[in-house]
Amino acid sequence: MNAPLLDAAAEPASRHAHNAAEGADTSLGLTAVETEPGWRAAAQRCAAVAAQFADSVDREARFPSEAFEALKRECLLSVLVPAEFGGAGLSLADVGAICETLAQGCASTAMVYAMHQIQVACIEAHGSDAVWHRQLLVQLVKQQWLLASATSEETIGGNMRTSACSVELDGARFRIEKLAPTISYGAHADGILVTARRTAESAAADQVLIVALRADTQLEKRGGWDSMGMRGTCSEGFRLIATGLAEQILPTPFAEIADQTMLPVSHTLWASVWTGVAADAVNRAKAFFRAQARAKPGVVPPAGLRLAEAVGLLQMMQARLAVALEAARTAHHARNGGSQADAPLAAMLGFASDMNTLKTSISTTALQVVHEVLMICGMAGYKNGTPYSVGRHLRDLHSAPLMINNDRIAQNTASLLLAQRPAAPGRA
Repeated sequence: MNAPLLDAAAEPASRHAHNAAEGADTSLGLTAVETEPGWRAAAQRCAAVAAQFADSVDREARFPSEAFEALKRECLLSVLVPAEFGGAGLSLADVGAICETLAQGCASTAMVYAMHQIQVACIEAHGSDAVWHRQLLVQLVKQQWLLASATSEETIGGNMRTSACSVELDGARFRIEKLAPTISYGAHADGILVTARRTAESAAADQVLIVALRADTQLEKRGGWDSMGMRGTCSEGFRLIATGLAEQILPTPFAEIADQTMLPVSHTLWASVWTGVAADAVNRAKAFFRAQARAKPGVVPPAGLRLAEAVGLLQMMQARLAVALEAARTAHHARNGGSQADAPLAAMLGFASDMNTLKTSISTTALQVVHEVLMICGMAGYKNGTPYSVGRHLRDLHSAPLMINNDRIAQNTASLLLAQRPAAPGRA
């Protein structure tokens, strides 16, 4: 397999964005930007575009194409790719900051961006030693490809740790057919990472992760996406049929990919998105509060107490996210410095439970923050089309406890906590 094959396979979905990038001022892009102001400024420009079209994306339940044209033009889709493959080589914390910035403009844009980066992280962490996947990363940088995932399945539901479908191998090629109830932005992706059983005889939990490229993938739409919130993610159902080279199957078992990369990165970047949505709502509450204060000079508006509460909750979210990012960084360095078998069981269980509680705490607190903002802004926040509207924020955030249901995560966390012992007196 060589790079030109990758070019040909994904070209139908990426041609427009790539041509737009070539015609743009490349000095704005992140092809070789290492300094923090470069990527932060690029993220802010993209967030401004996302905000401009956020209401129409929500109203029409359409893909945020304008925002993603900007993201591709700025080369922000490849920021997590290491510099050796041409990417910016940003850290997970940096990518989380980009997600948070984008979410202040449009939650759907930020969530699609976060889900894309989760797939990039999986390929980089578990496939970058394989020739095919190394070349994929190079092409992702050049073409600014958008990656999606198909981990849920009809008859299995949202439990991504089991599969009903299986890989069919014929010599050096594979075929996969999967009934997926949701593939977020699948119709707009250049590649889809698909879970399946290793063989037809394999157990449901013996899974692999396959990179299916656009030109070799058929998507038959089986369901729409008229949802309460996150309407721009276009999480429609599909029958997916993909073929390709056996090399496109990641060499690491999916169980390891999920535990070491997919779930921690998902919870961290999702939390960044939800924190960004809550931050934008708080900014609207602050603007409303200042407008009230200007209307009655010398009098502190009655909403002040609620605003203080909302700001405090947001700061707790930001602090919890910072702790999780540091834990993820430590776990990453520990894993790279030695084999996974060398890691103490207590540390592995502790990291898993930390990631779980990050997701459940941020997803519920974000909703509390926006509810406080709604009470501060009153009817101005309740109505659509005002500078203080937070209806979209509230609807978008109601997806947060459902993305891997919080009840399921709490059950899993309880099992992990049973196996843990306190690291030191007074510590959980």
